[in-house]
Amino acid sequence: MRYPRSSASLALLSLFASTFLCGQDSDPGKLRTSVTRPSTQPTGDSPSPIQLSTVPIPPDAPHIVKQTRFEIVRDFETQIVYARTAFPMGTKGLILRNGVLSPNGEELQQTLNLWGPSLKPGDPAHISYVQIKNDHIHFEINGGPVHRQKWYERVQVAGANGPLTTGPDSPQTNPHGSYVDLYFDKYVPEMTPAQLRTLLYPVFDFNARNKEQAYLDTVPPKAKEAIQAHRALVGMNQEMVLHAKGKPPKKVREHDGETMYEEWIYGESPDDVDFVRFVGDEVVRVETIKVNGEKIVRTQREVFLDQDKNKEAKSQPEERPSKAPSLRRPGEDQEDVPKPANGAAPPVPMPPPDLPQPPGGPGEVVGTR
Repeated sequence: MRYPRSSASLALLSLFASTFLCGQDSDPGKLRTSVTRPSTQPTGDSPSPIQLSTVPIPPDAPHIVKQTRFEIVRDFETQIVYARTAFPMGTKGLILRNGVLSPNGEELQQTLNLWGPSLKPGDPAHISYVQIKNDHIHFEINGGPVHRQKWYERVQVAGANGPLTTGPDSPQTNPHGSYVDLYFDKYVPEMTPAQLRTLLYPVFDFNARNKEQAYLDTVPPKAKEAIQAHRALVGMNQEMVLHAKGKPPKKVREHDGETMYEEWIYGESPDDVDFVRFVGDEVVRVETIKVNGEKIVRTQREVFLDQDKNKEAKSQPEERPSKAPSLRRPGEDQEDVPKPANGAAPPVPMPPPDLPQPPGGPGEVVGTR
């Protein structure tokens, strides 16, 4: 069934529409009653909406209130971030206090060698649990170091043979999870989520768009330029070379005297061929053979990492007191010490020689002829 169109009805509809639009324009405040949150996924070259706060937390800030606790838990839980440092596997997590991470440097590397890495710099991490305590905030990533039991795994069923639990008897470890504890001086102060992101910047990157960008922000500037130019430098580790040149098509393991090394070979003739030699996890030699037969060898260290700085600091001799310790009293001169009359040092007392024991047992009288 078709309705006839009349000019009167069309005029009424146009008048109603214009009145409605004018009413919205006359009161623009009604258009802002709903607040839309910006998307966390940036598009194009636009900067990420999640920005780090430059406003520090005042030292006399009050205790964190209940409403802020809810906001922090709601904002950080289930958030995807990128790791800026390596996290050890198991129950050995990280502690962040006043911007200083512990363990760090060589101690962190030993922990990673012992327990294995749960996350490497640049890996995506999922903040799965946030707990605000008295003097620190506990962040668990990728499920935490221990699997959390579900509500149905804690149910106990009573029977003739005693209670029966539905879950495992002992907690199971989670090799993919870890944690970091953010400690404060006295108590957890009042703060905004942006300020908390600034405090967590040594371990989490909230602004990176992908894994490659997150990893490049954790390496020295010279290594970053070399990775972007797909070059290997002496002093890099294996992770840096993988980001710079990718997985090697060929690997060779040989001995140079008592030193065992591994060589990664990139390229094939007649193109340029790169031989990157590792001793342990460090690049010690880079050899490049050009198409024209030119051979370029680099063995001088070109990149210095934080671990190298710690090793150099430990290799320096420790400061010792200029004067050796003495048993003389304060103010007593060496000339006042009594000396022997002839000026010679007294002989060192020697232990008495072992005397032969008489035959027989104790208390037995031995006759003499």
